[in-house]
Amino acid sequence: MMKNKFKYSVAILAIGFSANSYSQDLPDPLVIATEGAYPPFNYVDASGNVLGFEVDLARAMCEELKANCQFVTQDWDGIIPGLLARHYDAVVGSLYITDERKERIAFSEKYYQTPTRFVVMSDSDVEISDEGISRITIGTQRGTSFERMMRDEHPDADLRVYGSIDEAYQDLQSGRVDAVIDDVVSINENLLSQEHGGGYEMRGPEFSDPEWFGYGAGVGVHKDDKYIADAFSEAIRTIRENGTYERISNEWFGFDVYGEQ
Repeated sequence: MMKNKFKYSVAILAIGFSANSYSQDLPDPLVIATEGAYPPFNYVDASGNVLGFEVDLARAMCEELKANCQFVTQDWDGIIPGLLARHYDAVVGSLYITDERKERIAFSEKYYQTPTRFVVMSDSDVEISDEGISRITIGTQRGTSFERMMRDEHPDADLRVYGSIDEAYQDLQSGRVDAVIDDVVSINENLLSQEHGGGYEMRGPEFSDPEWFGYGAGVGVHKDDKYIADAFSEAIRTIRENGTYERISNEWFGFDVYGEQ
């Protein structure tokens, strides 16, 4: 297990609401961890504020639960160990629900699900196939579903893993890797939509096999705290029904990222 580098964000966002049936049981404050390094889903701005689609979504869920929620940031490598050590009560940080993870922690229902693809330089001859992947160097973030798929499906591939996805994109731009495997929304937001993204493109098929990518991103909690996950599940259903989810998703992406029902 990697060393847990737990850290609080410079600014802690607190949301307080009147009590309801959930808040009688939920921790006060209810501390939510996110990575803070996976824009546009979650990131920290220059002033130390935790922002992103997932942060706005979590705030909406907390409002629905009438919960006093606070946000902290945690390096990705330590996000599950920190939860197991009870440094926080929940994780809202693109933590995909997988059978392997469900052996360690509990989850809410999913709150988004988008496919995975490779991104390459547009003028490259990189071929995304079993044979093509064996001939190139691929970058991705350490400890993710992307890494697990590569290790399982392409164990002999030249795979380089990074502490953050930004580092993988930096090496793609510098030519140290030939391709990056990532979520399609992250690829678009972190590379293709940027000024320097004109020379890159997604290539190959979409990947969404639940063996590696699970059943969508959910709120992760300690196994003994399943009631917290259940509360978030109810909040997810409510904000889906009342239009709050659609509004937040459209503000960040221009479309609904919930995925298939």
